[in-house]
Parts: sequence; C-alpha cells; structure tokens
Amino acid sequence: MAADFNAIAHISVTTALAASAGTVVSCLYAWFRLGKPDLSMIINGCLAGLVAITAPCDGVSGNGSIIIGAIAGVLVIEAVLFFDRIHLDDPVGALSVHLVNGVWGTLAYGLFNTQENADAGWSKGLFYGGGFTQLINQVIGIVAVGVFVVIASVVFWYLTKLALGMRVSIKEEAEGLDLSEMGLEAYPEDAETPLAESSF
Repeated sequence: MAADFNAIAHISVTTALAASAGTVVSCLYAWFRLGKPDLSMIINGCLAGLVAITAPCDGVSGNGSIIIGAIAGVLVIEAVLFFDRIHLDDPVGALSVHLVNGVWGTLAYGLFNTQENADAGWSKGLFYGGGFTQLINQVIGIVAVGVFVVIASVVFWYLTKLALGMRVSIKEEAEGLDLSEMGLEAYPEDAETPLAESSF
C-alpha cells in the first residue's frame, strides 16, 4: 500500500504478464479442448489471469506470474465446462473467473512468493524454500473467508426474502428479467418477434 515506485512497477509487470499468459493459454487450450479459439473463453482467460495474480502480485517473480496466469487460463475453461455439466447457472462464467481463480491465486501466493518478512508474517512460498508455512496460512485464509461469506450470504438473503421476496412472477421469469426489470431485451436476436412485412 506504500507509494513505492519499484513495488508499483513490479506489480504492474507481474499483473500484465499474468493477464497475457491467461489470454494466450486460454486461446490455445480452448482451441485444443473445444476445437476453436472461443472469444468468450479467451476474454475470461485474460480476466482469470488478472484475478489469479491479484493476491500474489507483489511477491512473485515475472516467471511465477506467467505460470500463475497460464494455469488460470486452463482452470477457467475447465471450470466453465464443469459448471455447465452440473447445470449450475453461471452464464458469464463469473464463478469460473472469480471464485475458482480467486482461490487459485490465493494458493499461488503460498507456492510462488519470493519474499520473506517475519514482521509482516510472510514467508517464502513452497517453491522458493519456505516450506508449507505460507501455503497453510493461505488455505486457512480461504476457508475463513469461505465460511464468513456463506454465513453472511445466508443471513442477508434470508432477510431479503422476508422483506422483499426472492422470486419474480412466472410471467416475468418466462419473459426474462432484462425485460421486466430494465425494459430491454438482453439478447434481442433471440427474441421471438413477428415477421416484418416484406418491402419487396
């Protein structure tokens, strides 16, 4: 959080490298896995690289950031396919990008961190001779945040259900919430419209 120009430059480089690696690897992996370089997967690969590098951006090397971004590029595609397979509604891949790669990036700090600062409670990552100490700390953090978010979400959504309700009418659900809530079609090309009269 300090205005340290060297640290800011380092963070900028590791962030750009991870995003680039996520983009390139997701393009190649989508081509291999899906038979074509799918644009939405490539964009999600870039985002996945950015999400994954967020936690370790200040403590990893350039090479480490490339590896982190590259793994994120594969993880995001496999996660999208997995959530589709189990019929979990995640149309923009938000879980795949943010949840899966947020967890990966947090773990990556415990693997690739190159710095040690006993006062701040950091130790080097597993791949840099720090043993499992930092990795275990990262796992504890992931579990703690996960438990908090689940409990807080259940309480919040339960109170919302009591106060406002959680379901829309069957008619609104059939039409789509974009139309009922925003007054616009999100995908007008898919909307059933009467055929326009031909001008020929």
